Amino acid sequence: MKKILAILLALAMVLSFAACGGKEKAPEAKALKAGFIFLHDENSTYDNNFMKAAEEACKEMGFEIIKKVQIDESNACYDAAAELVDDGCSVVFADSFGHEDFMIQAAKEFTDVQFCHGTGTKAHTEKLANYHNAFASIYEGRYLAGVAAGLKLNEMIAAGMDAKDAKMGYVGAFTYAEVISGYTAFYLGAKSVCPSVTMDVQFTGSWYDETAEKEAANKLIANGCKLVSQHADSMGAPSACELANIPNVSYNGSTVTACPNTFIVSSKINWVPYFKYMLDCVKNGKAIDTDWTGTLATESVQLTEVNEKAAAKGTQAKIDEVKAQLEAGTLHVFDTAKEGFMTVKGAPVTSYNADVDTDEKFTPDTEVVSDGFFHESEFRSAPYFDLRIDGITLLNEKF
Repeated sequence: MKKILAILLALAMVLSFAACGGKEKAPEAKALKAGFIFLHDENSTYDNNFMKAAEEACKEMGFEIIKKVQIDESNACYDAAAELVDDGCSVVFADSFGHEDFMIQAAKEFTDVQFCHGTGTKAHTEKLANYHNAFASIYEGRYLAGVAAGLKLNEMIAAGMDAKDAKMGYVGAFTYAEVISGYTAFYLGAKSVCPSVTMDVQFTGSWYDETAEKEAANKLIANGCKLVSQHADSMGAPSACELANIPNVSYNGSTVTACPNTFIVSSKINWVPYFKYMLDCVKNGKAIDTDWTGTLATESVQLTEVNEKAAAKGTQAKIDEVKAQLEAGTLHVFDTAKEGFMTVKGAPVTSYNADVDTDEKFTPDTEVVSDGFFHESEFRSAPYFDLRIDGITLLNEKF
């Protein structure tokens, strides 16, 4: 009886093999999944910029995308990361500075999963094989946007405004190096074409607070600012400028639809190149850079189309000219060699130790000035420029 059963089992296997065309059926490929953690949702210009890039990259690279939104900078980030691992994600990305410690915690626990973080500072000191930081030289985009702002001020001066009144306003979230680097680059871009420019900065203490950002913009306008820009994530400042008919340079995307009369241009980080790189590495088993810095050349730093209705004549041509100089390395944003261009308390900047290897006391550890300029985002991807240069007044510093 046993012999007959064995013969029947063997026959069944032969018939099954034949039904498959004489070949063993290959196991189904494991689905590729990527998880993304966002501080806010699509109503935040900052997070929406990440979301669109993640969706585009995942579609092109053949990954299923799983999104976690409204994840604050707390243990909620670790929980979200752990859930994404449980969902089968082979890579997890988080988009906000305060997510970093929780992403590191997850990376140490789930060593078979890659964890990537935008704006973070600790990957190069943590030295984890599965934890990585990424950012871009957005200070170059800010500088180009500043050039557009300076040209607009020149247009106002030509129309009768006193050159001494060429004051800009800037709505900033926090007094972090990322924000300081950005507003300083914007100011220097404007100064490169409008030497008399000054700038006031008002901080909100939040990345996304539409009411506070609108109030900050209104305070700057009341303080005599003739143009306003921002490093904050809502439509608060642009909408205030549109209502007051004050030219505006926004961030992370065009606001021309809502602000057709005042929007000039916007700079942003295009995250598609990084996400495609990240996903390609995961897909093909390649190591991801510990610190990855996107540039103008990688199309990671971009400007929107110039709104000709609000911008000064010739703005796009000037932006193109300056962009070519930045890409060629003949122009540097934080130029310390150009006399009077970037000073601190009236003195030229000849040396500076920055806190690159971040610690709790923000101890300076790396010389970053050489060859006539401050080398931003070269020793790590996230900004570390935190100089308080002349020409910029901080109206509040509690954040």
